[in-house]
Amino acid sequence: MPDYDEPVILHSERNPTIEEFCNRLHRSIIDDFAYALVWGKSAKHQPQRCGKDHVLMDEDIVQICKKV
Repeated sequence: MPDYDEPVILHSERNPTIEEFCNRLHRSIIDDFAYALVWGKSAKHQPQRCGKDHVLMDEDIVQICKKV
Protein backbone atom coordinates (compact mmCIF):
# COMPACT_ATOMS: atom_id res chain seq x y z
CA MET A 1 0.00 0.00 0.00
CA PRO A 2 1.50 3.35 -0.99
CA ASP A 3 2.26 5.95 1.64
CA TYR A 4 0.21 9.02 0.70
CA ASP A 5 1.07 10.81 3.96
CA GLU A 6 4.58 11.88 2.89
CA PRO A 7 4.76 12.40 -0.90
CA VAL A 8 7.95 13.44 -2.69
CA ILE A 9 7.29 16.69 -4.53
CA LEU A 10 9.49 17.34 -7.56
CA HIS A 11 9.70 20.88 -8.92
CA SER A 12 10.68 20.93 -12.58
CA GLU A 13 9.96 22.95 -15.72
CA ARG A 14 9.13 19.68 -17.46
CA ASN A 15 8.03 16.34 -16.12
CA PRO A 16 10.85 14.75 -14.08
CA THR A 17 12.52 11.42 -14.86
CA ILE A 18 13.14 8.45 -12.58
CA GLU A 19 16.79 9.54 -12.35
CA GLU A 20 15.79 13.01 -11.07
CA PHE A 21 13.45 11.34 -8.58
CA CYS A 22 16.28 9.12 -7.28
CA ASN A 23 18.64 12.09 -6.97
CA ARG A 24 15.96 13.98 -5.01
CA LEU A 25 15.89 11.16 -2.44
CA HIS A 26 19.66 10.57 -2.25
CA ARG A 27 22.52 10.94 -4.76
CA SER A 28 23.88 7.42 -4.17
CA ILE A 29 20.62 5.61 -5.07
CA ILE A 30 21.17 5.97 -8.82
CA ASP A 31 24.54 4.14 -8.56
CA ASP A 32 22.79 0.92 -7.47
CA PHE A 33 19.62 1.47 -9.54
CA ALA A 34 18.37 -1.65 -11.37
CA TYR A 35 14.83 -0.61 -12.38
CA ALA A 36 11.70 1.06 -11.05
CA LEU A 37 8.11 -0.09 -10.86
CA VAL A 38 5.70 2.71 -11.71
CA TRP A 39 1.94 2.92 -11.17
CA GLY A 40 -0.05 5.85 -12.52
CA LYS A 41 -0.68 7.99 -15.58
CA SER A 42 2.79 7.56 -17.14
CA ALA A 43 2.67 3.76 -17.01
CA LYS A 44 1.20 1.68 -19.84
CA HIS A 45 0.71 -1.27 -17.48
CA GLN A 46 0.03 -1.27 -13.73
CA PRO A 47 2.82 -1.60 -12.61
CA GLN A 48 5.28 -0.94 -15.44
CA ARG A 49 8.97 -1.82 -15.14
CA CYS A 50 10.92 1.31 -16.15
CA GLY A 51 14.48 2.53 -16.57
CA LYS A 52 16.03 5.72 -15.26
CA ASP A 53 14.97 7.73 -18.34
CA HIS A 54 11.23 7.12 -17.84
CA VAL A 55 9.31 10.42 -17.54
CA LEU A 56 7.00 10.63 -14.54
CA MET A 57 3.62 12.33 -14.38
CA ASP A 58 1.63 13.87 -11.52
CA GLU A 59 0.55 11.40 -8.80
CA ASP A 60 2.69 8.50 -10.11
CA ILE A 61 3.74 5.94 -7.53
CA VAL A 62 7.35 4.71 -7.80
CA GLN A 63 9.07 1.69 -6.27
CA ILE A 64 12.86 1.70 -6.72
CA CYS A 65 14.61 -1.67 -7.09
CA LYS A 66 18.36 -1.73 -6.46
CA LYS A 67 21.07 -4.09 -7.74
CA VAL A 68 22.20 -6.81 -5.36
